Amino acid sequence: MGTAQTPTNPLFTPYKLGKFDLSHRIVLAPLTRVRSYHNVPQPHAILYYSQRTSKGGLLIAEATCISDTARGHPDTPGIWTKEQVEAWKPIVEAVHAKGGIFFCQIWHVGRVSSGRFQPNGQAPISSSDRSFTPQFRSDDIDVSQFTPPRKLRTDEIPNIVNDFRLAARNAIEAGFDGVEIHGAHGYLLEQFMKDEINDRTDKYGGSLENRCRFALEVVEAVSDEIGADRVGIRLSPFANYMESGDSNPEALGLYMAEALNKYGILYCHMVEPRMKTVGVAEDTHYSLVPMRKAFKGTFLVAGGYNREDGIKAVAENRADLVVYGRLFLANPDLPKRFELDAPLNKYNRETFYLSDPVIGYTDYPFLEASD
Repeated sequence: MGTAQTPTNPLFTPYKLGKFDLSHRIVLAPLTRVRSYHNVPQPHAILYYSQRTSKGGLLIAEATCISDTARGHPDTPGIWTKEQVEAWKPIVEAVHAKGGIFFCQIWHVGRVSSGRFQPNGQAPISSSDRSFTPQFRSDDIDVSQFTPPRKLRTDEIPNIVNDFRLAARNAIEAGFDGVEIHGAHGYLLEQFMKDEINDRTDKYGGSLENRCRFALEVVEAVSDEIGADRVGIRLSPFANYMESGDSNPEALGLYMAEALNKYGILYCHMVEPRMKTVGVAEDTHYSLVPMRKAFKGTFLVAGGYNREDGIKAVAENRADLVVYGRLFLANPDLPKRFELDAPLNKYNRETFYLSDPVIGYTDYPFLEASD
């Protein structure tokens, strides 16, 4: 019996995610692909998600709008109408048929929008009426003009919380295993959490506790609706997308990690401090380890990870699961490639946001095809 055992790759150790049995730790990131024409998921998404499914793998669907005021991009999917729910069903079924676990990321963009995406051309809503500099969004779509937002009245906020709740219910009706609340990257929930934007004087502004109140009300409502064991949240306290920085990001991240424990949600998905701006890794002294230690549920990390980084994150217990975006986009069989340490397809940024149903979407080769 003298043969040495090959050490197990930590990314390929099984993991119990609440009631879900994962066979590996590699997660598909929520990736906006702008191919859901008129906000309705399309049949070509069946192939896209099914290609990226492995038995016991976790997939997080692209950011999905909770209502008609939640939109800020062309052709992003929604989950507020019966038609959208029905359109998601065959996509979810295809993932389940291959043994995958599928969560829907529910999303409101807040001020990262313009009148052309809003009902009757109205102003987008936010924590504040501060507009911001036209720029490239986090997904590289060039936006030359944002419409100045309208500050939500205190009495309107429960309606938005309810939109998140209904979206979560619809996601479960569509067959999803759970939802991820989008609380990152400068969108609506972050517009309340971050002090660079939030200038309110009501119970949703001022102190850290007040700024986080809206996000936590959403967590509570969604958990009450579908069960906390089906709920995750994505946070990016250190990021500064769309002029949404915070003066004390570590305090914000820690406060949220600790506050989430009260609700017993399934997971917290945090973006690495090095990903402060779009797609560029920066050196930083900050770390997610304090949040990892504070949060009692499953901890997911994202942001510029490669195979080696992912192995180290799990081996060093800095994360339970590692979320991959661009690499998974370009390598539908990423778990298999990581297991074999096989070469990877290079991603083509030019085709990330085409509306073509095949090019840059379902035409990246599998390992056998690229040999």
